[in-house]
Amino acid sequence: MYTGITVGCVTTIGRKHISREVPCEDASFAVQKNGVSVVCIADGAGGKKYTHARFGSACAVELISDILTEHFDALYAENREAAVRSYFMAKIRIAFADIIAEKDLDTLDQLSCTLLFVAVKDRRMIVGHLGDGLVVRISPSGLSPFSMPQNEKDGTTFFITAGHAADYMRFIKTTVDDCHAVALMTDGVQDNVYDEDSGLVKPVVAKMAETFNDGREKGEAAIREILEKYIVGSSNVSDDSSFGVLLLEGTQAPDVSSLESSAEKFGTSEENFMTVAKAIKDDLIKASEIITKAAEKGEVNQEEEKAPETAESETKEETKESEETKTETTEKVSGNKNLPAILLGIACVIELIIIVLLAVFK
Repeated sequence: MYTGITVGCVTTIGRKHISREVPCEDASFAVQKNGVSVVCIADGAGGKKYTHARFGSACAVELISDILTEHFDALYAENREAAVRSYFMAKIRIAFADIIAEKDLDTLDQLSCTLLFVAVKDRRMIVGHLGDGLVVRISPSGLSPFSMPQNEKDGTTFFITAGHAADYMRFIKTTVDDCHAVALMTDGVQDNVYDEDSGLVKPVVAKMAETFNDGREKGEAAIREILEKYIVGSSNVSDDSSFGVLLLEGTQAPDVSSLESSAEKFGTSEENFMTVAKAIKDDLIKASEIITKAAEKGEVNQEEEKAPETAESETKEETKESEETKTETTEKVSGNKNLPAILLGIACVIELIIIVLLAVFK
């Protein structure tokens, strides 16, 4: 078990932005509060369309950090992860609405940015990621991507301002067992230390995390020097760069000299998810029809069971026996009385899936 936690983060402006006299669009934030340690970084979208992205990234890292330190227990305990992701996006929209009003902006897109974060309380850990950038797990045995970049084939990525952002946000709940540190980085750093073709994280990331063994102040100073000299300073067109670390003190670091510095590329295949999804379309439509018919039949049967009995006379004994039988029947029926509604609900969900598939994979 770790003996303490050190957090820290650094953001540096890229030479590309300096030469164009464009402000830094990355942002980072690290805080320890209410027994929760958080590191959060964001990369503001580049391009003429995203005029105020730096304000979006700066707002996002502080907002998310605040949410995690104030509501960690509730977020970790909630099993409906889709609801949690939607909650994060809703809070971001509320905060961004204030910026839009304050700066008289035209669209939400002007504040677009990516998002990466890690939070730890006792043994529990939450990792979140939307867009490009990389989250790395550093354990005694080595380095592994905790969450890989979300990039399309054309190089585009996803932003927290997108209408479907909650669908793309990764929300991972785990523990700190067998973990020494977690490193987060925007693509300005990622491109230099990660091979997306093989999934290999270069050993230098472990070395960078170890600079925080001497505390946050020295760690951030060392990281800033590394970024400015080897990342930002290595190219005249370098991008803004952010690097954050959550270090579990008293845990074992990997032996950097034994870590792999190269790896074979992942295997390739002509099959992709679009092909896989389109293949089930006909079966999905058929399943929807079957379930819908079952739901309709169930509703008819339920109506028939509610019809009044037609017997005109019964003895007291027969009446009693009849009532007992009706009670028993009612109990059996009531146990399944919601079945038609449930089946109809499933059918509606399937129909919605069909609509989505047809829209996305047409």
